[in-house]
Amino acid sequence: MKIENLKPFSGQHCETTATGTLLQHIGIELSEPMLFGLGEGLGFIYWNMKTMDFPFIGGRIKPDLLTQNLARNLNLELTVKETSSQQKAWDKVKELLNDGQAVGLKMDCYHLEYFSNPFHFAGHYAAIYGYNDENAFLIDTRQQGGQVQTSLKSLAMARSEKGPMASKNLYYTLRNTDRKFDLKKVIITAIKNNAAEYLNPPITNISYKGILKTSAEIIKWFNTSKDIEGEFKQAALLMEKAGTGGALFRNLYRDFLKESYELIQLQLDPLNTGYEAFTEIAGLWTNVSQLFEKVSHTKEIKYIQQASDILKTISEKEKKAMEILATL
Repeated sequence: MKIENLKPFSGQHCETTATGTLLQHIGIELSEPMLFGLGEGLGFIYWNMKTMDFPFIGGRIKPDLLTQNLARNLNLELTVKETSSQQKAWDKVKELLNDGQAVGLKMDCYHLEYFSNPFHFAGHYAAIYGYNDENAFLIDTRQQGGQVQTSLKSLAMARSEKGPMASKNLYYTLRNTDRKFDLKKVIITAIKNNAAEYLNPPITNISYKGILKTSAEIIKWFNTSKDIEGEFKQAALLMEKAGTGGALFRNLYRDFLKESYELIQLQLDPLNTGYEAFTEIAGLWTNVSQLFEKVSHTKEIKYIQQASDILKTISEKEKKAMEILATL
């Protein structure tokens, strides 16, 4: 069975694509930058554990929080469930689909058969809208094919995989409530919340402090890496192309600020200043990923040193941009 008349969301980032599909199914159509901004999604994390092949550089808030923030800001009912039982997890999702409810899933994309370059990442999202005896029908990002399918066996493995960022067969739904939302007011609230969160990181590997820390850590990473070519190539891919909207989510936030400025139609200088700042910042992040790519080809430390200097600049510029946006 497949849910009829479902309009798939076309997006670059997995969580906004999955959640955007669920939103469109209940009549809420917003752009991907708007979803990312209203989800207070801008962030940063540098994460390195002994169990990981190489450090993770992320440009957004923690997995799951973006959808939680969106639901709160849009006055929607978000239901999130987890279970350690693969069978129970599938039975519950099937039940929702049979009732005509599209469902968001959190998975490890390594097991999804439509990924041409599989890698372990347990914070990947897709929306499921149908199934048959053999396959599940999903909505994933544009670069993964949009409307795709994978075997039920591979889906079960993806949903139950353990590791960093993993959940226990997590699935979620969104429903309207009797409370409406004022988009213009919600935009300001979301920006101020995101700025406050960004400017007050609880630990030094998060936010602008994390970017500054990364400027030093990538040199250590280079000096201790056993596979410079593979690790920095994969890191560049994840930073720029793997569902992030490019430039570690700064393009999405830049476009959100522009759309917000045009929508509100007030002389809110912080919005325009923030848009201009993130236009420059996004370009700097692309430069970092390009330098990572050069490192993977040449194995020359000078490119890592250049990337380190740019990261120091980015840290300062992002802190200033968010301080300006906090004044809205």
